[in-house]
Amino acid sequence: MARNPSAPRRLGSQAARRAMGFRAFGEIVSELRRVTWPTRQVTFRLSLMVIGVATAIGVFLGAVDFAFSRMFVVILGG
Repeated sequence: MARNPSAPRRLGSQAARRAMGFRAFGEIVSELRRVTWPTRQVTFRLSLMVIGVATAIGVFLGAVDFAFSRMFVVILGG
């Protein structure tokens, strides 16, 4: 049976995986070049906001935990 020269060649499974990996890597690099990266000041400001909100939530949850532990001590007569 003769091969059709215009038909795509089948690659071995390992070669096909390697080709897909290189193509995926190229697509990732292409997408990263199109990203609009924030400036250093915006990154710094947003990082401070995240740290501040995380600290506030941590303090709130710590106060709630402290209050509940005190309530249990009073209820259980510790």
